[in-house]
Amino acid sequence: YEQDCVIAALLKDALDRAADDPALAAAVARMRLHAGEDSIAGLRHTAELIGRGELAAPDAVYLDPMFPERTKSAAVKKKFQLLHHLEQPCADEEALVQAALAVHPRKVVIKRPVKGPLLAGVKPSYQLAGKAVRYDVLVPPRP
Repeated sequence: YEQDCVIAALLKDALDRAADDPALAAAVARMRLHAGEDSIAGLRHTAELIGRGELAAPDAVYLDPMFPERTKSAAVKKKFQLLHHLEQPCADEEALVQAALAVHPRKVVIKRPVKGPLLAGVKPSYQLAGKAVRYDVLVPPRP
């Protein structure tokens, strides 16, 4: 789900190009881009469809809620300045996490800055960290 039309167009282009690559085509065929849609509302709707048996629960939900507002005076790297201008940080982090968990995935993966705060204060099951990015992984209990 991507609300911003410019970012959605960039994602669509990337998916179209990836679909032409034999090594990526099968994975891309399982992806859907919902352009101009709010992820919280979209995930809630998906949860309803899963609850009615119209969809299967996903294996994973990947959240990239944009990094929180910076407190440092240094500018964002040039290649990311447009993204930071177009996309604002998530306004309702708790609702986003709850909507992701409501679709009953095996995992929720959340992209965060390596030293940034937890999304909605939710403690992850485990973390994978690089130099600039950290992935917080929530593994909900299976019914």
